[in-house]
Amino acid sequence: MFDPVLLRTFLAVVDTRSFTRAAQRLGISQPTVSQHVRRLEQAAKRQLVSRDTREVRLTDNGDAMAGFARTILAAHAEADSYFSGSAMRGRLRFGAADDLAITTLPRILRHFRQQNPQVNLELTVDQSAPLHRRLKAGHLDLIFIKQNPGTTDGTVVATDELVWIGQEKTALEPDQPVPLIAYQGPSLSRQITIEALEAAGRTWRITCNTREVNGVLAAVRAGLGVAVFPRSLIPTDLIKVTNRFGLPELGHVDFTLLSNPSAAREPVEALTTAILARAVTRVP
Repeated sequence: MFDPVLLRTFLAVVDTRSFTRAAQRLGISQPTVSQHVRRLEQAAKRQLVSRDTREVRLTDNGDAMAGFARTILAAHAEADSYFSGSAMRGRLRFGAADDLAITTLPRILRHFRQQNPQVNLELTVDQSAPLHRRLKAGHLDLIFIKQNPGTTDGTVVATDELVWIGQEKTALEPDQPVPLIAYQGPSLSRQITIEALEAAGRTWRITCNTREVNGVLAAVRAGLGVAVFPRSLIPTDLIKVTNRFGLPELGHVDFTLLSNPSAAREPVEALTTAILARAVTRVP
């Protein structure tokens, strides 16, 4: 049997690709993270992580263990909830950034509702900035949004690379403004995109201004231009075009959970645990 403590530490390393950032997320020391991973490797009798001076990479066995770890922790949480004899009640006002809502997040929420039928889960889908404002105003209890890496508040679920996306047949003229499909402001991805273009000396023009992710994807599919998207969430019918057109690098973004300190802690912590225990990935 694999120790859930070791599995949680291992998943923190998987999500952050860093022993240091994993330690920060879990509130433990970096040597403790290393010790936990070594103990898990000893229990599995396999090398799970390949370490060098620049990055942390998973071995094939590490990829397999990540899947098993999420399943084991999810089952552990379900069993704990079932046998605890303390059914949660009340209301949980949850907000999710719209591009994160097209991931497996809805499945996680459905599972949470099935396990906690007496919790009234209210979902709000919007852009990250408006959700953050509503949380601060006390109108939401927990939000799942995108933030710049290194933001100190909240729990980082995953860190992803922002990339340019387009159709396979998308073509850009090098001497023409970049046709940009973007969210209406204020928007983190819009701000990052425009700042990167201007820093690179590239001119641009907005060809589609939309408030939701489905509008962004529809415009890209219609060939109206290129957009910026988290790499792990690129739909299968679209591709990364950053290198093809020499577009500027955009850096990374954190998928972060933030809670309202005045909200009921039990439902907030239960949903936070559910999201951390299950991979939030693009819907196949």
